[in-house]
Amino acid sequence: MKIGFDNQKYLSMQSEHIRERISHFGDKLYLEFGGKLFDDYHASRVLPGFAPDSKLQMLLQLSDQAEVIISINAADIEKNKIRHDIGIPYDEDVIRLIGIYKEIGLYVSSVVITRYTGHVSSQVFQTKLEHMGINVYHHYSIDGYPNNVDKIVSDEGYGKNDYVITSRPLVIVTAPGPGSGKMATCLSQLYHENKRGIKAGYAKFETFPIWNIPLKHPVNLAYEAATADLNDVNMIDPFHLEAYGVTTVNYNRDIEIYPVLAAMFEGIYGECPYKSPTDMGVNMAGNCIIDDDACAEASKQEIIRRYYQSLNRFAKDEATKDEVYKQELLLKQAKITVNDRAVVPAAAKVAEETNSPAAAIELSDGTIITGKTSDLLGCASAALLNAVKQLGGIEDSVHLIPRSFIEPIQTLKTSYLGSKNPRLHTDEILIALSTCAANDENARLALEQLPKLRNCELHTTVILSGVDYNTFKKLGIRVTNDAVYEHKID
Repeated sequence: MKIGFDNQKYLSMQSEHIRERISHFGDKLYLEFGGKLFDDYHASRVLPGFAPDSKLQMLLQLSDQAEVIISINAADIEKNKIRHDIGIPYDEDVIRLIGIYKEIGLYVSSVVITRYTGHVSSQVFQTKLEHMGINVYHHYSIDGYPNNVDKIVSDEGYGKNDYVITSRPLVIVTAPGPGSGKMATCLSQLYHENKRGIKAGYAKFETFPIWNIPLKHPVNLAYEAATADLNDVNMIDPFHLEAYGVTTVNYNRDIEIYPVLAAMFEGIYGECPYKSPTDMGVNMAGNCIIDDDACAEASKQEIIRRYYQSLNRFAKDEATKDEVYKQELLLKQAKITVNDRAVVPAAAKVAEETNSPAAAIELSDGTIITGKTSDLLGCASAALLNAVKQLGGIEDSVHLIPRSFIEPIQTLKTSYLGSKNPRLHTDEILIALSTCAANDENARLALEQLPKLRNCELHTTVILSGVDYNTFKKLGIRVTNDAVYEHKID
């Protein structure tokens, strides 16, 4: 993959820009931190060269000035809301994040439970945090939020919230997911700080959409594809255009809420320090793109991957048809089709030739490796073995795992464990391969190639099993598949 983003420049420029914003307000800056702080794989895919932990590394340059507040919505605790990318509830994720931030050197001062109602699950969660030495504060629902500005910016609104005690000039407000109340936490703090005579400001850190590249740039379209389920729409910021005569990109929710935020700022400060939602942002990523074509091509591939994700979610009744329609529109806007993802037509060709499910993997040098379904292996397992053969320079005719080794495993699966599918999944193949590697040089060589599969592309013509999907995810392979089940589900 061609590098399109200067990560080192980003770390330096971004941290310096935040320092400038702190000095602009005087005593303290509340920085609402959107997106993932330390595992931003979307950004690393669409901006090749962007390290997944770039934002974290940037904040570590400010660690002596920074502390972290984590916001979580009480309703998400009560409903046991799951963060689907890692499969754990939001409250558990808060505890996980605290551990990670502390381990790498960021000071986590407190957790704010927003829209607090006193529900027992919130109280149990609070007790856990307090035993960890974390301060816990409560913020409450405000009638008429966000439109009843007079009430919100009063002792009956933000004034009822707990005042979060902070000690450092940069306060990073983050959360386990959307809807956690990050912005409200920041604004509530501004109200309380102002009453105490402390000069505090607010800024927003969102990597996407990138404000200083074109509206329909593939990088920004890829952000829309990533948030298709939320129906976020990139827009020209009309407030910025009116104030400065400069065209910038923001997204619908920030633009829609800006008049309300401006009124809140006026209620707190007497005036709004920002003339547009774009002004609130501090993101410097657009200034660090060094190869626009590389980023555009990477983003087009991401749009196709997101399209397939939506198709699969729809097939599993997890998405609406409107989400799929939006992804189709984004494909058209980017002037691409699924066949621009090289593994898609390659897998389709093998499936047509064999009249059975097929898979294709694109290696880092552009070589396409395919796999077909057999009585021993599923197509995903076959493609995986063929790929490590290619990477290890092993002859295609070599059997890395003898049939005599596979057949007893099949008997175990079908006769003793009740499986109806005798073919070996990818995790079973890797275990078998590692066992063979103890006595076979080719198997050992093949096993050593697995790290080279990171960031390779894979497509299958049927929906992958959960086991296969997770195996490829652990290997760092970027997976898509047709939204078709291999067998009809009764």
